[in-house]
Amino acid sequence: MPLLIDGHNLIAQMPGMHLSDADDEAQLVLLLRRYAALRRGRAIIVVFDHGVYGHPQYLDGYGVTCCFARSPQDADAHLIRRINAIDRPRAWTVVTADRRIAQAAMTRGIKVVDSRTFAQTLLQSANPPRRQQRVDTEKPEQADHSEVEEWLRLFGEKEGEHLS
Repeated sequence: MPLLIDGHNLIAQMPGMHLSDADDEAQLVLLLRRYAALRRGRAIIVVFDHGVYGHPQYLDGYGVTCCFARSPQDADAHLIRRINAIDRPRAWTVVTADRRIAQAAMTRGIKVVDSRTFAQTLLQSANPPRRQQRVDTEKPEQADHSEVEEWLRLFGEKEGEHLS
């Protein structure tokens, strides 16, 4: 299921990420790339406002396509244009908290996920729970004296000798 994401809207919901960061778009795109890879190449289009106009190539890739608008109004209009141009609306999901964008998506039958909800999903996929390492609580068996003598005999040492 492809995603169309309101980029700065999502960044505002990401713990530890701030719209004032110089690389906020790149930080988000790295998380989105990991998410796309974990979802077997899910296509993601993310639209940013107030960004570097001109679509920087270095952010595209690994299933993520980035679009930059000149202003927040341009980004909203861009998102709505894309929503209206989608051929198979039921196959898409729009990620936003903007009511106007959400309404445009719902009118077309496109699923809408709130940015805050998707931020949590994105963070969980970026930091999957670690499997607990099994801790062996049993103490190792102590070899009795006869076992030690047998091992020393097999390896050619006499009890009390040590290799240096």
